[in-house]
Amino acid sequence: MEKGKPQIFIKQSVIKKRIKELAKQINHDYRDSIPIFIGVLNGSFIFLSDLIRDINIHCEIDFFKLSSYGDSKISSGEVRMLKDLNCEVKGRDIIIVEDIIDSGLSMTYIRKIIMKQKPKSFRVATLLFKKDISNLKFKIDYIGFEIENKFVVGYGLDFAQKYRNLNGIYVL
Repeated sequence: MEKGKPQIFIKQSVIKKRIKELAKQINHDYRDSIPIFIGVLNGSFIFLSDLIRDINIHCEIDFFKLSSYGDSKISSGEVRMLKDLNCEVKGRDIIIVEDIIDSGLSMTYIRKIIMKQKPKSFRVATLLFKKDISNLKFKIDYIGFEIENKFVVGYGLDFAQKYRNLNGIYVL
């Protein structure tokens, strides 16, 4: 492959299989509930859309939009809210859906916002988790894949808004 071109890291078929497994677990865990899935835009939209198609319980969907990267490969260290929720969180089961958790800065920010609103429960589903560099003080409930510290794109993940449309996960 040419220098600078993304190289396949996780194939689409492997991703789809893992998403079905995560959905099965969520369906079981929330069989007596109506959770709100909250996607973190822009990256989570493909993962959430595939996940939700395998969810067979009643549920609701909403979105946050945050920014901590801009057009850089490195987080600015500052999380900004670009779009807030439209749903009522108090007393509800919340499942945050994220494309990737690396440092955990955005997820810590989200958790703080949600917990102030007193949900019934708070869980996190992420497609990718960089456990070795994460500074989270809470556990991630549904993990698609634990990966090493590589910069990845595709399947909703981007670099400067490019590569989101790739059907697998690629190393840039």
